[in-house]
Amino acid sequence: MSFEYIPEALSFFLWGAFILAVIFGAVVNKTNFCTMGAVSDMVNMQDYGRLRAWMLAIATAILGVTLLEYFAMVNVSDTFPPYRASQLIIGENLIGGFLFGIGMTFASGCGNKTLIRIGGGNLKSVVVFAVMGIIAYYMIMPFPGTDKTFFSVLFYDWIRPLSINLTTQQDIGAMIGGEDNAIARLLSGLVIGLALLVYVFKSLDFRRSKDNILAGLVIGAVILGGWHLSSNINIETFGETHTLSSYYDNWAMLADDNEGKPASGRTLSSQSFTFVNPVGQTYGYIKDGLDNSLLTFGLVSVFGVILGSLIWSLISRSFRFEWFHNAKDFFTHVIGGALMGFGGTLALGCTVGQGITGVSTLALGSFLTLIAIIFGSALTMKIQYYKMLHEDAGFVAALLSSLVDMKLLPASMRKLENM
Repeated sequence: MSFEYIPEALSFFLWGAFILAVIFGAVVNKTNFCTMGAVSDMVNMQDYGRLRAWMLAIATAILGVTLLEYFAMVNVSDTFPPYRASQLIIGENLIGGFLFGIGMTFASGCGNKTLIRIGGGNLKSVVVFAVMGIIAYYMIMPFPGTDKTFFSVLFYDWIRPLSINLTTQQDIGAMIGGEDNAIARLLSGLVIGLALLVYVFKSLDFRRSKDNILAGLVIGAVILGGWHLSSNINIETFGETHTLSSYYDNWAMLADDNEGKPASGRTLSSQSFTFVNPVGQTYGYIKDGLDNSLLTFGLVSVFGVILGSLIWSLISRSFRFEWFHNAKDFFTHVIGGALMGFGGTLALGCTVGQGITGVSTLALGSFLTLIAIIFGSALTMKIQYYKMLHEDAGFVAALLSSLVDMKLLPASMRKLENM
């Protein structure tokens, strides 16, 4: 996809992301695809249908990215965010993922589900969106009048020393065979992707579930579409070919003036869908007066998902307004939104941003984040279950009993009975 002029290229980039996001939102709403719901079904009902749909989306994205990368049709090594960076931020991945998992449970859904519910008329999710966006924005951007961020004040000094510097990029293929070993990346992606497909389709119930299959295939394909779109937009100028990010880096030499110049070059890199940082970008966009230079792939995808969900809600006549039941419900969702803002930014993504998009690059940090998110959510659900069954039980007793249920502590440490 080559263009002569940068405005045309940027417009195609943003509109392409928006259209893919509309498809994403409509399909997620139609099929009730929900990563928190997948964990809930697994923990509370031993139903793995929606978990398999999630795994199918991951498998589809992995196999697609693996093949397209091998044939040099996508760039997933120099990306925004930097999934394959040689510095493994293990503390941020695990702690951020864990916090996000707790947060999405309190908030009744992850960042993506928050957007889907807004499109369906859920006003509770508007509050979650606002809290998550403000936290995510100030995790990265300085507080007014200072050079401090939430990350620098609360996390940097103790969490960044937990990082590990690797000799290669952190994707599994590079760690096995070296960064220049295309075969190692190809084989690792094929093995992992096909193994996930075997797990997914060995279930007869899943094979009979058209919605779960549709969700997994379409969501995985949309993630792949985002990678392909953002990797293949070029500008032909002065006999040279530039990507969006390289054109930005050489803007002074290539452009006549700064009209239409994006506010940041990082957001022009190869990327696909993620939702916590873009919700923060949305807050910044509104705060700064709807400045078009702040429009990014992620920001337009936020509006696209909401619109796609709204369209399906109207088609299916499922649109309805919903508000908090009481003050406890309000504060639980606010806390959930805050934890998702902190955790999703720390971990460089959410259940989609790391759990599908990041994992599609086979980055080790993405796998760690995915595991931490699932664990954080599952543990929170277990604790909530015990607190519901035993109203007078303390937090520690509920925690210990939950960990016993999850086979992480011996049965002798159980404090509460599982009815």
